[in-house]
Amino acid sequence: MPFVTGGYPSLDVTTAAIEAIANAGAAIIEVGIPFSDPIADGPIIAASMHDALQSGADPHSVFRAVRAARAKTSVGLIAMVSVSIVTRIGEELFVSQAADAGFDGLIVPDLDLARARELSLLCERRSMALALLVAPTTSVDRMAQITDACRGFIYLLARAGVTGERDSSPEISGSVKSIRAFSKLPIAAGFGISTPEHVAAVTKYADAAIVGSALVRRMGESDPVNAAAEFTRRLATGLRTGAPTT
Repeated sequence: MPFVTGGYPSLDVTTAAIEAIANAGAAIIEVGIPFSDPIADGPIIAASMHDALQSGADPHSVFRAVRAARAKTSVGLIAMVSVSIVTRIGEELFVSQAADAGFDGLIVPDLDLARARELSLLCERRSMALALLVAPTTSVDRMAQITDACRGFIYLLARAGVTGERDSSPEISGSVKSIRAFSKLPIAAGFGISTPEHVAAVTKYADAAIVGSALVRRMGESDPVNAAAEFTRRLATGLRTGAPTT
């Protein structure tokens, strides 16, 4: 489940990269809606969002780029978006526009649980997923509330802290076991997953491995589409040695 920043390094690249990454072995692609104060993102993704905003990217232009990509691929597409953007546009209108653009779901990392039910119902009407974040430090009571509000899948933070490349594989078996006590939804794990070996380790327990910073960094190269596709092919080799044990 690779992550790309919408509009980085350009909107045309976003459209082309989605198709290329899908052909390279991605089952689902996460597209970040650029935001001036990204939640829990490390320097690489934060810088890519800053550059995208400076180039004029906004939710509506990202929707257009995704719509163009959707015409060429059936891969799952998930929008990572701050709740402040959703609120500014209007929850019902945002969900409708995202669905019309071709998105299959949303990840809203900073959504207040008190508002999650309403957004979940709006997503359900458009057959869209809604994923909230479970952290390694999430209490049992809060975990029950988060997983109950999710639709489609659950986003597990593989590590505490912010996004970014790491040398070691994350240990998620305990967190996955805890989530499974509350929900049978698929679990996608992200944060610090950077190599095929990390993908293999994570997908022994989770249903998807999310790779963001390592891919976004490569998309800053001179040929971002080919760089993204080649790295995705490498990451996908990890899927052949890892399979969910749940």
